[in-house]
Order: sequence, then C-alpha cells, then structure tokens
Amino acid sequence: MKISEIESLEPFTCLQDEFSDVEVQAGYTSDLLSDVMGNAEEGSVLITIQAHKNTVAVSSLAGVVAIIICNNRPVADDMLEAARNEGIAIFQTAENQFNTSALIAQHIGGCPAR
Repeated sequence: MKISEIESLEPFTCLQDEFSDVEVQAGYTSDLLSDVMGNAEEGSVLITIQAHKNTVAVSSLAGVVAIIICNNRPVADDMLEAARNEGIAIFQTAENQFNTSALIAQHIGGCPAR
C-alpha cells in the first residue's frame, strides 16, 4: 500500500500534501518516542497520539514514512511544517490506536482480514 492510499481508507484525513508517496513496508504503534526510535522499521507508518514536532524528528531518524495521529488529537502547525520538511505524511483519525493498527495491518498484509 502506498502512503496516498491511506487517505482513501474512510477514517483517515491527510493533513498535508507534501510527502514522498512511497510503499508502506510495516506499521508500528507506540507513544514512547524512544521505543519508536529503537524499534520502528524503516518504511513504516507510526500510529500514535503524540502530536508534536518531536514525533516527526524521531520518525525521521527511524525511517518512518507516515504518522497517523489517533483520537482526533489536534496537530500543531510546527509538527506539520516539520513533517513537510522531512517528507513524512501526517494523517489524523477519530479512531483509537487499536482499531487504527488493525485496519492498517490488514491493508499492508500484517494481519489477515476476518
């Protein structure tokens, strides 16, 4: 699944349009940024509630290609600017992290549909 295809999934809204539209290789769900830095796979989408520019910095270091902010958390302008500068897509959803993770996993082949 390409990053641009995430927006076609009903609960997600893309908050900016300047990102590298690459293939998503994996997903990672965490709110602890040191955990993300140490364990997120290159080419993954990060599912989190951490809606600040430090999340972008850690994502860039880890090779994360997109971030999904859950629970309709507000996303600061400086986070969007940092993501734009790094080529990382930012999405927002009203869904919680569990449901978001399950949906993304189904679309990237990490979890069989039931």
